[in-house]
Amino acid sequence: MTVTPTETATAAESDTHAPSVRAPTAVGRSGWLAVGAVGFGIFALVTTEFLPASLLPRIAADMGTTEGAAGQAVTATAVMGALTAPTIAAIVPRLDRRYLLIALTALGLLSNVLVAVAPSYWLLLASRVLLGAALAGFWAMALAVVGSILPADRMGRGMTIVNVGVSLATVVAVPLGTYLGEAWGWRPVFWLAAGLSLVALLALAAWLPSVAPSGAPGLRTVIATARTRAMTLGLIAIGLVAGGHFAAFTYVRPAAELVPDMDPERLALLLTIFGLGTFVGTVISGQIADRRLRLGILIAPIFIGASTSAFALVAGSYVAVAVTVAVWGAAFGGVPTLVMTWIARVEPDRLEAAGSLATGMFQVAIASGAAVGGVLLDVFDVRVALLIAGAAAAVGGVLFASARKV
Repeated sequence: MTVTPTETATAAESDTHAPSVRAPTAVGRSGWLAVGAVGFGIFALVTTEFLPASLLPRIAADMGTTEGAAGQAVTATAVMGALTAPTIAAIVPRLDRRYLLIALTALGLLSNVLVAVAPSYWLLLASRVLLGAALAGFWAMALAVVGSILPADRMGRGMTIVNVGVSLATVVAVPLGTYLGEAWGWRPVFWLAAGLSLVALLALAAWLPSVAPSGAPGLRTVIATARTRAMTLGLIAIGLVAGGHFAAFTYVRPAAELVPDMDPERLALLLTIFGLGTFVGTVISGQIADRRLRLGILIAPIFIGASTSAFALVAGSYVAVAVTVAVWGAAFGGVPTLVMTWIARVEPDRLEAAGSLATGMFQVAIASGAAVGGVLLDVFDVRVALLIAGAAAAVGGVLFASARKV
């Protein structure tokens, strides 16, 4: 089932604009397998996106640059993502979304291979640009694709499955990257990520059905959607929340090294705790999004802000840092589901346009967060980066909650 976008922005301007209602419909095993394949594709791409956070010292040493500069591998990914997400539907307006997701996954696979063999820092950055296009395009289409497979009364569960891919990536990518990076070096880790992308590609080819474009929104529709008051405030809020998170998370390894007696094993455990917290936050966020969306979208960013700030202040104790990391992970884990549920309620008739805008803003936030965090790390220290990042996330939460009554 597809949704046809409207060409006017007036409906979303009103707080009384109600989402479209579709009758409850049974979903067969093939439908859930298709959604699971989309979730696995997200898992493979986001795992690759997060890997540099665990490998910064080794990448920097190998490439002869600083850790702050190496962190711009995340920025390069996000900058391209910010350009791709709002335009992908307009670039390929008639392409079956099944083939689009398969092609984007193949592009992510190519990026991993190129990073693994990159002889220079600049080629590494160029390879990460390809990943940005793959990840942002895939994520921008995910909301509309799931919406075409599932009825309205199953959307919350469907987006939870997709976002579990993100949380599993945080469980796997950073701690596993830390451990394997120490054991094998950073290049074999990207070969492993390439293999993961290949599995995702095969799953999509096997299980994802043909998905017609949902109205194939042009750039004018995207712009009209962005100009509504609710979307404008919501996009700014996404920028602050996600930017604050990634300004801190990209440099979590240098931050963890403030803890006395930190070694690779204890760091891997700490990052595993973060990932498990993210998984828990993702799992419970669907219920919160369905029942108390406005409260959830306020509390999650405030907890991100509080926990990142606490990390900077309690770094003398491993146990205290572990607690703050668990809270941080749980709070961040809920953000994608909460945000995408908010988007679906605000713009139910323009899912591709609204989803593309939200994904694009996420990528802008990742790029700016990683860039600002790197500057703060190199000019001041990691504590300053954590405190400023936490403040941005908390302000974003307040703005998000006030953007629209949902």
